[in-house]
Amino acid sequence: MTLTRILCPIDFSEASSHALEHAAVLCTRTGARLTALHVFMPMLALADAAALAPATFDAVAAADLQSRRERADAQCRPVREAGVALDVVVTVGQPVPAILDHATALPADLIVMGTHGTSGFEHLVLGSVTEKVLRKAACPVLTVPPRVHAGAVAPPTHVLCAVDFSDCSQKAAVAAAGLAAEAGARLTLLHVIEWPWHEPPTPLIDGVPAAQAAALVDYHRYLEAGAVERLKALAASSAGVREAATRVRFGKAYAETLAVAEADGADLIVLGVRGRSALDIGFFGSTANHVVRAAACPVLTVRV
Repeated sequence: MTLTRILCPIDFSEASSHALEHAAVLCTRTGARLTALHVFMPMLALADAAALAPATFDAVAAADLQSRRERADAQCRPVREAGVALDVVVTVGQPVPAILDHATALPADLIVMGTHGTSGFEHLVLGSVTEKVLRKAACPVLTVPPRVHAGAVAPPTHVLCAVDFSDCSQKAAVAAAGLAAEAGARLTLLHVIEWPWHEPPTPLIDGVPAAQAAALVDYHRYLEAGAVERLKALAASSAGVREAATRVRFGKAYAETLAVAEADGADLIVLGVRGRSALDIGFFGSTANHVVRAAACPVLTVRV
């Protein structure tokens, strides 16, 4: 994945500082230029604004804007001092349209955003803003969870890419392979087959006649064999990757993706996300949504 312009929305929180740190490291490694963007709504409510003289309102608004510019400069100072090519933009407006408009205008190859934790999108660094940017951005989005380890942000050593063999996941696999090759990291390609049982079925499944249970075992093996072959072909096309492994799991896609990431020590998860229709939003909510909000490592979402 070629990076020349990276956009990182900031809100002065520790979470956005951590995301900014990740963005800066990416810029250092790739030579990309970084834009740190702070979008805010005026502090004055309409009722308060109506009670003020125009000159007073303008003075208060200007002071607020200047204060935010100073805070943005302060948050970005370590990045600038590290030698990263940096633009700091502070603007008034609705956050989601402003972020998407800036991403288009740059144009950004990547948006980097922080998350606050695992309790839902309402607790993302920009609240529902992050969720909407993830769904609507034309470029890939990297979400960064809260800081787990102190110290500098390191390149990934193990990249996990969940694929369902759709066009978007094929694109995600290409991006994951490129990132793994660039960082000298291991790559794991994971396919999760939706399955009602957590473990592979046996002929002794409670409540299932033996003949039907045996048929389920055969079907399980058939699905697994087909997925293994397709993953191997995908891994073989991952040029430049020092080690490409494949995994097939049965269960819920988001749960198995998180479980494999934790068990294998992945430090970057890559997901393909479809377009912007209602059906695609449903997919996002059922898979990428859960992975992004619960992952202990950064998650890169790539869409067609």
